[in-house]
Amino acid sequence: MPFTKIQTEKLSQSVVRQIEQLILRGILRPGERLPSERELSDRLGVSRPSLRDAVADLQARGLLSSRAGAGIYVAEVLGSAFSGALVQLFATHDEAVFDYIAFRRDMEGLAAERAARLGSDTDLKVVDVIFQKMEAAHLKRDPTDEAALDAQFHLAIIESSHNVVMLHMMRSMYDLLRQGVFYNRQMMFRNRTTRELLLDQHRAINTGLQARDPAAARAAVEAHLTYVEQSLSDQLRADRNEAIAQQRFQHEQSRT
Repeated sequence: MPFTKIQTEKLSQSVVRQIEQLILRGILRPGERLPSERELSDRLGVSRPSLRDAVADLQARGLLSSRAGAGIYVAEVLGSAFSGALVQLFATHDEAVFDYIAFRRDMEGLAAERAARLGSDTDLKVVDVIFQKMEAAHLKRDPTDEAALDAQFHLAIIESSHNVVMLHMMRSMYDLLRQGVFYNRQMMFRNRTTRELLLDQHRAINTGLQARDPAAARAAVEAHLTYVEQSLSDQLRADRNEAIAQQRFQHEQSRT
């Protein structure tokens, strides 16, 4: 008969499973510092030796890392999602920019649809709070804050979709975007007309989500990223035209 004796699980393994779940679900994020050993053992209700065993296990598997004199951190587990060589290719070829936006449009459209259907009331409240912060930053005309909140808004929607594979994949993509690998996001928030349109687009996304209308939420995300794609295409064309004009000007100057 296919039965075996039930083994009592060590406390350290229970701690391991809880921390694993928090990392998997994106609640504990790469680079985030864990509470001190005393505080964490109190929160978990386990002894310090059990906690140390759990931390050692998670460190050995690359999920946690220690920093001398600073504590224990969630490892930068997304760092290997793209090789350095591939990131360099992304940064130097325009086609990667547009493939990136097309990929985001597909994935984030699906995420918005799922969030409208599956997100909890708290999930949608988080999205709404971030949008309110976006409105406040818009009034301050601070492109840095607007760009940062833009990323938070989109990632909150992805988190609300409750698909852990999508969550970790898209966080990795956003890390590259923050680094300016694909394009300078802050530039889009420096033009007054563009800023107004972007805010309206995010408002439409939020409205669809809060109404729990999957089709409207998805359509709003897709429309937003189509606009981003067209804006970048126009900017690249304008940059090329300016480069040609500069060459022509320099050539004419050299002839006089």
